[in-house]
Amino acid sequence: MLSPLRTTAAVLIAMLAAGCAATPGRTVNDDRWEGLHRGGYKFNDAVDRAALKPVAKGYQKITPHWMRVGIGNFLGNLEYPATVVNQFLQGKPKLGLRDTGRFVLNSTLGLAGLFDVATAVGLEANDEDLGQTLAVWGVGSGPFVNLPFFGPSTLRDAPTRMVDFFFDPITYIDAPWEAIWGERVLDVVHSRAELLPLDGTLQRTYDPYAFIRDSWLQQREFAIFDGNPPPETLEDFDDSETAPEEAAPQDEAPEPQQPK
Repeated sequence: MLSPLRTTAAVLIAMLAAGCAATPGRTVNDDRWEGLHRGGYKFNDAVDRAALKPVAKGYQKITPHWMRVGIGNFLGNLEYPATVVNQFLQGKPKLGLRDTGRFVLNSTLGLAGLFDVATAVGLEANDEDLGQTLAVWGVGSGPFVNLPFFGPSTLRDAPTRMVDFFFDPITYIDAPWEAIWGERVLDVVHSRAELLPLDGTLQRTYDPYAFIRDSWLQQREFAIFDGNPPPETLEDFDDSETAPEEAAPQDEAPEPQQPK
């Protein structure tokens, strides 16, 4: 019983801190360790080709679409307590209460989240995490990182994944370890299956690593501003330098002054 109480206390304390939040921290394209990251990308790509992608294809083949929709709803509902807490941490109590209602409704009438009944009554889904909360509090992203098995992130966002992990309700119920790890493996496989349609686009890109990096960074900035980032906050991810403007030609040379 202490864990929920401590979580609630942390939320209330952080809400006070969120009231003094600075301008959201920027997400910048600073890939200072690109050589190391490209090696990590090759490792992840090799693991994906050898194991994860074939398993995801098999999962997609044997699982009907309606069942995959239900599984996606169920997994998304398990991740929703993190969204609820981070709404409050970001100083958005109204959205926090709406998302609490969404989680409760889907967990009960939606049969543990298998059915998304909340969207049908106007409670649209949101997606918040601790990395976004730190950005709202003014913490900059720091350099880009590409981690083995985890993929793209930033120095700000990568450590927060472990914190968001503890908001999973399964962590706090008396479930056998097989069920806990089964849910985590299912989450990875289902998420990879959802990305299968994008494989063709990735293969056609000139530099898949740079494409994934730039797309992830821009999407992250988009998420931090709840889908409406001000134009001046978006980094220019084009590596090419802008050519200097040519000097404007003079209409005519100045006439020499006549000596007096």
